[in-house]
This record gives sequence, C-alpha cells and structure tokens, in this order.
Amino acid sequence: MLIRRSTYVHLTPLAEDRVLIVHAISHLRLVVDAEVAGIVEWFAAPRDMPGDLAQLRETLTIDADTLAGCLASLMERGVLTDLDPAGESAAVAAKLAELHGRDPGEALDQLRRQEGEGANPYWSVTTALGADDLGGAKAHRWDVLLFGDCDLQMEADFLRREAARRNVDLRVAASFPDDLRLAAEKPHQAILIGALRSRHLVAKGSAADHGGDPTAVYLAEAKHIIEGLRAHSDAPILIDGLPEPTVQPLGLADRGPFSHRNRFRLLNHGLEALSAQYSGVYVVDVAAALAAEGSAALLDDSLVGFTHFGSPGWMLQRPANELEAVHGIFPDAAPLQAAVGADLYRREAVVARAHMDQLAVVMGLGRKKCVILDLDGTLWPGVLAETGAPFAWTPEISGHNSYIGLYFGLHEACLALKKRGVLLACVSKNDEALVRELWKYLDHYPKDRLLTPDDFVTWRVNWQDKPSNIASIAEELGFALDAFAFVDDHPVERERVRQALPQVDVLGEDPFALRRILLTDPRFQVLNVTDESARRTDLVKGQLERERGMAAGGDDFLATLEVVTTCERPTDPAMLSRVVELFHRTTQFNTTGRTYSETELARLAAEGQVFVAHCRDRFGDYGLVAAAVTEGSEIAAFAMSCRVIGLKVEQTFLGFILDALADAHTEALARIVETARNGPVRHLYADNGFELEDGVWRKALAT
Repeated sequence: MLIRRSTYVHLTPLAEDRVLIVHAISHLRLVVDAEVAGIVEWFAAPRDMPGDLAQLRETLTIDADTLAGCLASLMERGVLTDLDPAGESAAVAAKLAELHGRDPGEALDQLRRQEGEGANPYWSVTTALGADDLGGAKAHRWDVLLFGDCDLQMEADFLRREAARRNVDLRVAASFPDDLRLAAEKPHQAILIGALRSRHLVAKGSAADHGGDPTAVYLAEAKHIIEGLRAHSDAPILIDGLPEPTVQPLGLADRGPFSHRNRFRLLNHGLEALSAQYSGVYVVDVAAALAAEGSAALLDDSLVGFTHFGSPGWMLQRPANELEAVHGIFPDAAPLQAAVGADLYRREAVVARAHMDQLAVVMGLGRKKCVILDLDGTLWPGVLAETGAPFAWTPEISGHNSYIGLYFGLHEACLALKKRGVLLACVSKNDEALVRELWKYLDHYPKDRLLTPDDFVTWRVNWQDKPSNIASIAEELGFALDAFAFVDDHPVERERVRQALPQVDVLGEDPFALRRILLTDPRFQVLNVTDESARRTDLVKGQLERERGMAAGGDDFLATLEVVTTCERPTDPAMLSRVVELFHRTTQFNTTGRTYSETELARLAAEGQVFVAHCRDRFGDYGLVAAAVTEGSEIAAFAMSCRVIGLKVEQTFLGFILDALADAHTEALARIVETARNGPVRHLYADNGFELEDGVWRKALAT
C-alpha cells in the first residue's frame, strides 16, 4: 500500500523545534516537533508500507509501536493518506456532497466544523506534539466539546496533556457559548462550559438593580445554554463555577450578602441548584481548585478588572503589536513574572486537572471498588503486638489534632470511602486472634471517627505474603485486580505488590498526603451517595456468607434463602442514578458493556425502555441488583451485580423484560459482546430459550 502526505497539507517551521501542520480543507492545525515533521516530510513522495518502514525507522529515536501509532494518528487526521491526488480530491468532493449544501463554501464550513480539533486560533496555547503524543497507545478515546471564551479555550491543550497522563486520548473541539449547534454536528462524549459573559453584570449595580438577585441574569444564561445543549446532546455536561475574587472594589467596606465576593459565592450556589434540575449536569468547583494552588498568582482581578477572572500570566505573553495601545510604553514586567512564577500557564494546568478529575468521575475512569489496608504502621503507629493497643492517647496528652490526628484523619477518610460505597479490606502479617483482642478503643476515644474490624468486608491477617493475600481477596470478591488500591507504610511490601500485581494501585509513600488522596482522587469518587452505596459493605458481607453456604449446601441451601425478586420500569431520578452506577461498575455479568449517561437513561425510561430488578433474601435486602435497556425489540444492555449470581435473579428479570417486549413485538433480539471479564453472562440467553443466528440471539415471543 502506498502512503503519501496529503495534497492539502502544508508545513510551516516555527521557532524552538516547532512546526505548524495545516490542512487546507479541514483547517486542522497541529503543532508538532521536528521528528514528527520529519516523518510527514518523508511521505512527500509516496512510500510503500510496510516495505519502506525499516528505512524510516533508521532515522528516528522512537520504537516500532510508537511509530505505528503515530502514523495511524496522522492518517486518521488526514495528514497522510493512502489515496492518490485524484482519489483524495474525489473523496473530499464526496464528503462535501453528503452535506447537501447548495453553496460549496457553506458545505466546506460544515465539514470543518465536523472535523475540527482544538481551540480558536487566537487563544490556542500548544506544546509541540511528539510521536509519543500522537502514537502512544491510550486505553480510552474521548471526544469533548468546549463552549467558552479565553478561560476555557486556552486550556484545550493542557486538558489534552492532563488526559494523556491518565491514559486517555482526548480530542477537543471548541466554540463559543452562542454556537450550540456544534453539539449536533460533532460526535462527543462530554461537554464543558466555561465562564459565561454575563459574569460582568453580576458585579454591577445594587441588588435592587437586579430585582433583588444579582445572580439571576447569569443563571438565566446558564439555563438557556444547558437547555440548548440538551436539545442536541445527551452527553454529560460540566459547567464551571466562577472563581472567588481575590480583591473587592470597596475593600473591607464591601460587606453583606451582596458584597462583590459574596455575589459570586451566591452564584456558585445557584449553579449547583440549577444543575440539580437536570440529569447529567455537574458544576466544576473552579474556586476550590484555584484556592488549593493559591488564587493570587492565578487570577488577574487584582491586576486588570474585577470580573475578567483570567490568568495574570497572560499579560506576560501578549503580542508586541498590542503595545501600540499604550504608546509602546509599559512597566518592567519582572515583578509580575516573579509573582506568577516560571510556569506562565499554571492556571490552565490547574483548571485542566480539575476538569479531568470531574470527567474521570463522570466517565468512571479507573474507579476503585476496594481499598486494602495494612494495619501495623499504617492504621496505627508501631506494631500492635508490641504496643498492646492501637494508640496510647488520652485528652490529658493532647487534643485530637496533634500527632494522633494523622491517624484519626486516615481512619475518618476510610469511613468516608465506606459511605461512598468503596469496600475496605485489610491485609496484615500478624496473628489474627491477637489483633482482634487488642484492636479496641477506650470510651474517651472519638469512636465515630475510627475504624473497627466490622468496617472491613474481608480480612487476610496471617503470615502469608501480601501479594498472595491480595489476589485471594480479589478472587473472593470477584473484582478485577485494577479495581483495588493497596495502602502500606513499608516500602519493601509496597514494591513486592507492585512487582507481583502491577494492576493494583499502591499507596503509602507519603503518610501526610494519604488522607487527601483518598478523599479527592477521582478514582475514589462517586457521582451520588445512595442508601445502597452506604450499605454496600453489609451487602457484600451477606453475599460472602451466602456464597459460603451455597458452597457447602448447594441447591438445598438455596431453597432456604427465601429469595424474592421484584422488577419494574423506573422513572425516579435517584434510581436511574443507581442504574448508571451499575452499568459502570459491573463487568462480569454484563452482556454488552454499554454504559449510559443519566440524561440518556431519563429519556429511555420515559419511553419505557429501562428495566430494573431488586432482590432480598433472609440475609438482607440487596437493593437494586440488575438493570437492562431495550431498543425496539432488542435487549441492548443487561447487567447484574455479581453478588446475586446463583440466585436465579436473572431468570426472573429476563422473563419480566420478555413479557414487556411481547406487548409490541413477536421476537426478542439480544447480543453478547465477549470481554475478558464477562464469562459468567455468556450462557444467559442460551439458558433461557434463545437461539443464536448470525451472532444475534433470538427468541419468539408469545403474543
């Protein structure tokens, strides 16, 4: 196969090892390094692939896999092509014809919007893409739309880099808040909305000038944009809260609920209330993200205007022609450079991290189901068998927040994870009977903040090696190893686990950062805390006890469980939120791996296409344990919690779905997309009367 550089691609060398690639048709702009530019130049003459590949590799520093990925990325973007010039011209003409534009120029504009990538050129801030950026294999590909002005658009490349750090190939297309049609024209998985222009009005005039509510105009604009986007898209929407000002126009005299700073605080509260009215809309706490890094160096309201809320670093890189506005005279910028620091784009990086954190939670990226904790030296100081008690604290020695506060804080963080539905387990080289005997607190301890043995879903307290114990817990719970995080104070034990079980995330190097990581890392976050998630530890304990009984007693034990399964078509938003979580979390008994946003489910539920099952037995109420979505006569997704596998819940649930489909269809269709994890579900349809035909499971329905 012959590969060549596209006829429509032009390369312009820039300073500092940067080359600008421009595609004349799609208006794609890529800033690449010299090595990638050299690869593109090499294809100026058609090259036989893979025959000539060895010749190309001799000139490069990258490995074969990275090169292959880089070439695939360049072809996907249209920089390289396997078409000859005539064929490429015909392909462009065919794309334009598909758009049915009577005006070819208008059709070309539509094509550029569909294939566009990056921010508005005026605000583009890019680093040169290397072969690793283009060719490094990523586990996920997300397309995200940005609607905003300079604050969000300047962040586009920083967002891409932050995503790459998390193994995500993020493609960004940006436009302005009044250009909502882009959401209908360009495929995407998520939408980000930046600071809206009406923020300037929030700070103007008295409260009376706003009818008593200075935030009303901004919230009305936000509502208009959200509803406009929802007319085109079901994707999750992240809307930025506004930063909190670092200065006030009237200083200390500016007090009260409608002071300058408090207006923006009220606005952020109003955005939270507004977002709660829609499914799949979330507020990004930009103020908290900036405050954590030091707002004074990241916000320019102390420098230029009260409501711009940009970065002071931007003034250090304005084009020289803009000096004409000040007669070419301007102060020495050295003091500003010192205040901002060496990284002029730190604000963009900080907010990009906040955006990716929230996107990771919304998309379920790398979510952890269980945290496994070491005991000695981690949950308490020293070795319990030697100290005789977890702590030696009394109020006479110190308050809660002295040295002992570090350990109390870790316990409290783990209890917060438990409320979120993250399971806790422990692995310790110890004598279990002795640990249980000594793990006690006196009455003066703050017991509501401290872990007890009952907070753990399972134990491995013995003298075996920790990797084997962790693998044993994974097998017992039925989770993949990448669903676990392991915390240990000992560097040797951490390294053993990393080498033996590289899928497990290992923490504990910095005990002073551990609480913050557990409470803020998106891998330990959930979108909603439900009653069921707070009870997950007890539910899983019941499941494990039931499985032990099943192993010992088989069908005879099953008959004693008194299993009751109830099914329904839900419309309640809280229940649909749980369905979203179930599809994201369930990998074993999951037919297709499909996931849904809350907005998609709300629409499908209104059409009667979402089904759920609840289960209880004599061990307890397991809550919502299964969900399915139909599309016409096809069961497009079917997922069931592993904790009820073996209770025949799936048979009852599938029967309920088929009865519902029979009202409008004579045949039910279904598919199973095989993965490395979903072995338990592969016989679902075969065991329930379906027949496989050309990859589709079919079953006639009684009318």
